[in-house]
Amino acid sequence: MPYYRSVGEVPRKRHVQFRRPDGGLYQEELMGEEGFSSDSSLLYHRHAPTAIVKAETVDGGAAELAPNLPLSPRHFRTRDLSTTGDLVSGRMLLAGNADVRISYAATDTPSELYRDSMGDECVYIASGRARFESTYGAMDVGEGDYVVVPTGTIHRWVPQGPVTALVIEAAGHIRPPKRYLSQYGQFLEHAPYSERDLRGPVEPLLANGEEVPVLVRTRGGLTRLTYENHPFDVVGWDGYLYPYAFNIHDFEPIVKRTHAPPPVHQTFEGPGFVICSFCPRPLDFHPEAVPIPYNHHNVDSDEFMFYVGGDYTARKGSGIDVGSISLHPAGFTHGPQPGAVEAVVEAVRQGLTTTTEVAVMLDTFRPLDLGPAALSCEDPAYAWTWTTRD
Repeated sequence: MPYYRSVGEVPRKRHVQFRRPDGGLYQEELMGEEGFSSDSSLLYHRHAPTAIVKAETVDGGAAELAPNLPLSPRHFRTRDLSTTGDLVSGRMLLAGNADVRISYAATDTPSELYRDSMGDECVYIASGRARFESTYGAMDVGEGDYVVVPTGTIHRWVPQGPVTALVIEAAGHIRPPKRYLSQYGQFLEHAPYSERDLRGPVEPLLANGEEVPVLVRTRGGLTRLTYENHPFDVVGWDGYLYPYAFNIHDFEPIVKRTHAPPPVHQTFEGPGFVICSFCPRPLDFHPEAVPIPYNHHNVDSDEFMFYVGGDYTARKGSGIDVGSISLHPAGFTHGPQPGAVEAVVEAVRQGLTTTTEVAVMLDTFRPLDLGPAALSCEDPAYAWTWTTRD
C-alpha cells in the first residue's frame, strides 16, 4: 500500500515488550511481501498466531481450463449463472492463465474463514452489500467497490442480502500502477485517484472462540487448518500492508480531445495483467472527433471486459448488456459494431456530451483459457455480430 496506517493499540516502538492487562505479552505477527524487502504490517495478537491443532486436506481442486479454440471473440452472460455457495466456495471460474484466475460469484451466504496464500485478490462488488471481516478489522463494502485483499490475509465475507461479484485471483501482488506513485509511494497529482479515495479498516475486530477452522489455498491445493484460538484477536496493527476498498465511481477519468486508449483507465496492475475502470466521462471534444473506440488489435494481450452499468454505445446490436462479459483475444481485431460510429457522431451533433458506461476490464499478457462457467453461459452468435451480411 502507498501509505501508512495505524489501527488500535500499538507500542511506541516496534519489537519491544507489549503487555496485555494481565501482564502477559501480546504476540507479534509481521505480514510482509517479498521476504523482508517490501511493504509490511505488524499485528499484535492476544494469542499465538502459530497455534494450530489440526490440518486436513480439502477436496475441491481448481476447475479445469480449456484453450480458446477455435480462436474467437466471446460473449458470456453472467446473469444466466446460478446463485451458489458463498463468495469463496461459490466462485464460478470464467477464465484464467498462469498469472490470474477470474471468477463470478452470486450469493447471499456468509463464507467461512479463508486465507489465499497464492496471491492477492481483487473482488469487484457488482451488486449488493457485504461486510468484509479480517484480522485487520472490518469494512462495509457495496456496489462499485474494488476490495483488494493482500496475500495471506485471514478473512470472511458476510453478505447483507444478495451479492454478485467478479473475483480476480492473482499469482502475485495487485498494486496501483507505478506511474501514479512517487518514488516514496505517494499518489502523484496526475493520478486518477488518491489516498483519500481508499478505505481501510479503522478499528480492531475482536472475536472469541477456540478451535476455529480456516480454509487455506496454496499452489498445492486446499487445506483446512484448525487454530487453537480465533485469529480475529488483533488488538492493533500498523504498516503499509492491509486490505482496502476503492469505489469505481471515485476514479477520475482522463480525457483527450480525441479518443484516448485504455491505459488512461488503468486502476491496478498485477503480474501479467492490468485492471482498468471505464467510467462516465465527457466525450472527446475535438470538433471532428470520432468519440468511440477505433478498431484495434492488441497483439500481446487478451481483453476481458465486464459491463456493469450504463449504455454501451459502441456495442449496440451485439447483445452486450449489463452483466455481460466480452473476451477479445490476441489474434482478433475488434472494435465498434457496424453503424455505431455513424450513430454516435450523429448523437454528438444532436447534443450528446458524455458517456454513461461503467465497466471493469482486465488486459492479460498471456492468453486466457476458458473456464466451465464461461462456457455454460456463452452467447454463440456473438462472434458474427460484426458482419453486415444478411
